[in-house]
Amino acid sequence: MSALVTLRNVTKSYTRGKQKVEVLHGVDLQIESGEFLALMGPSGSGKTTTLNLIAGLDQPTGGEVEVSGSRIDRLARGALADWRARNIGFIFQFYNLLPVLTAEANVEVPLLLTDLSRSERRRRVQIALQLVGLADRAKHKPNELSGGQQQRVAIARAIVADPTLLVCDEPTGDLDRQNAEEIMNLLKALNRTQGKTIVMVTHDPRAAEYASRELHLDKGKLAKEEVRHVA
Repeated sequence: MSALVTLRNVTKSYTRGKQKVEVLHGVDLQIESGEFLALMGPSGSGKTTTLNLIAGLDQPTGGEVEVSGSRIDRLARGALADWRARNIGFIFQFYNLLPVLTAEANVEVPLLLTDLSRSERRRRVQIALQLVGLADRAKHKPNELSGGQQQRVAIARAIVADPTLLVCDEPTGDLDRQNAEEIMNLLKALNRTQGKTIVMVTHDPRAAEYASRELHLDKGKLAKEEVRHVA
């Protein structure tokens, strides 16, 4: 495997009024292609900030962020938005589905920014819904779906454009235990059978157990690492 994501001496700080708040302190990190990484740590440790930097949602104060061979810390805003559309699939705690659209229409949204034909968009949407086990719910709107099904639609939307990397911010945080386990099994299957590289922020140790590697952040620094050899 080769490194898909590399962070070199990354720092991040924010200014709140007259106060400078330092969130990350010289983080060095490599994520291999095909890896499933869980980022854990207490609130305020910098894990979501790290995820946002990897996904190109934020820029570092210092250091380098390289993803899939691109120095995304150097990209202008417009180029960065184009890069995200091509390379990143987003999965959030709250599903962010459009309530007036059906499941298949919600999944299609990222493809509307491409030059794909209508028939090709439909084909990709069908494949994505099949992968998450919701082909029979394509015509249903979000309020006609359970929380677990809505998260599956969100995952289908994240993978429909065949992104390089899936970034997940507390993907099971709004689900009961049974639905959380189903979602984590789906993410694990996407990682193992579809080869998707996944970076997930979670507070839940049970969710983190599905990852092949677990990293802990504390006060903006990497604190400890656990590697699992998954059969």
